[in-house]
Amino acid sequence: MSTEPAVAAAYSHKNPFLALHPVNERLSGAGSEKDTRHHEISLAGSGLTYLPGDALGLIPQNDHLLVEETIHALRATGDETVPGKDGSPKTLRAALHTDYAIHLTEKKFIEAAAQRGAPKLAELLLPENADQLRVYLNGQNQTRDYVDILREFPEVTFAPEEFVKLLRKLLPRLYSIASSLKAHPDSVHLTVATVRWNAHGRERKGAASTFLAERWAGETRAGIFMQSQQKHFGLPASSDAPIIMVGPGTGVAPFRAFLEERAATGAKGRNWLFFGEQRRAQDFLYGEQFTGWADSGFVRLETAFSRDQAQKIYVQDRMRAHEKEIWAWLEEGAELFVCGDKLRMATDVDIELKRIVEVAGGKTPEQAQEYVETMRKTKRYKRDVY
Repeated sequence: MSTEPAVAAAYSHKNPFLALHPVNERLSGAGSEKDTRHHEISLAGSGLTYLPGDALGLIPQNDHLLVEETIHALRATGDETVPGKDGSPKTLRAALHTDYAIHLTEKKFIEAAAQRGAPKLAELLLPENADQLRVYLNGQNQTRDYVDILREFPEVTFAPEEFVKLLRKLLPRLYSIASSLKAHPDSVHLTVATVRWNAHGRERKGAASTFLAERWAGETRAGIFMQSQQKHFGLPASSDAPIIMVGPGTGVAPFRAFLEERAATGAKGRNWLFFGEQRRAQDFLYGEQFTGWADSGFVRLETAFSRDQAQKIYVQDRMRAHEKEIWAWLEEGAELFVCGDKLRMATDVDIELKRIVEVAGGKTPEQAQEYVETMRKTKRYKRDVY
């Protein structure tokens, strides 16, 4: 039998590499409202490679306590045989641990429960109550999982096999890679905010983020694979091209990778990073590394810590303060990258970019829109938003 590592291209969400997770460090301070962590995953023996801008796919596993609570709410033992996500037989406990999403309830289950004698759920399913159903399932601090529903309606029962057929498969999670392979051979880094919240008297957990933070350690192996994002989020083809990076919070992850890569290769292009978070003392992710680069002149660093002063300041405000220089960089061929929250931050940055082109570039609103659209089409304006 060959002892050569498997061909890296063969690894995928259906055939992941089983990796170890040797480093799990908290980046945010003890007084932070967030638990943001730096994770290092070993690629030793995998043959896997990646480029800055790429993403890592993680096959998570559900929280053991939630699995047991779900089994109990079903009035099952956990030893019953059910089909796994690939159709092969497994115990209910094993299937709930690795195969199915159980931290949020699906509408499909609500429909099935309503048919089995839950009139309140049947009423929520009426078309005119769509907004109420949305709040009931996913409202802020109102999220419900299967344990909640089964406890609220004890008259509703499902056999284990019936139950799992109503569940959505536990899907891989994609995370922006926060490292350069040139700087960290045989390793890949992630920057992940651990998702926890409370609802209906119980602590809730993001399946993948808390798997990374709490349950993947020691000799436990978990499935990973790489996803190339070079077509829409890779570094410029020329290492001499200037880059402007806007990455608040964990959106800074790929830009740490960009900067490590450019430092390792001696790229001559100028680098400008806009980073934002809540408080400098608690939430300056990779602060020592970024300020060290800034002090050496390798990167120009602009920070926006929203809660360190009475009036909140965000990355788009810092962009506005440097509108003339940003315009000059763009005219010199700079590529602009944005990573992070799609609904708020990325939208606000897009609005600010068009305003900068209009005001600093002396364009009409229509011309500014066309300029930014041309940047997008020529891949000089790249976004990785979620």
